[in-house]
Amino acid sequence: MSDAEWALVRDLLPVPGWLAGRGGRPEGYCHRQMIDAVCYLVDNGIKWTAIPSDFPPWPRVYAFFTRWRDTGLVTEPHERLREAVRTGEDRGPEPSAAVVDS
Repeated sequence: MSDAEWALVRDLLPVPGWLAGRGGRPEGYCHRQMIDAVCYLVDNGIKWTAIPSDFPPWPRVYAFFTRWRDTGLVTEPHERLREAVRTGEDRGPEPSAAVVDS
């Protein structure tokens, strides 16, 4: 994820409890590392257990992903990045057509 992409989605991610004064233990991994790991997984079509050791351990990445998915945080960054790409190409932020394939 580039720095520009990170700047678009960073404020969407939840503030860890220990930073917000709610107590708890500091998280062991950066949110950007987690997003990069999920993007790598999706881009390369690999299994969770095949995430390279350059990323955090797959159970931690999966736990973050499921927590974000269950709270709806997976779709919002996608929407923001899509709008940024379309706007950068002098197109409307929303797509005007779709392709449905069975």
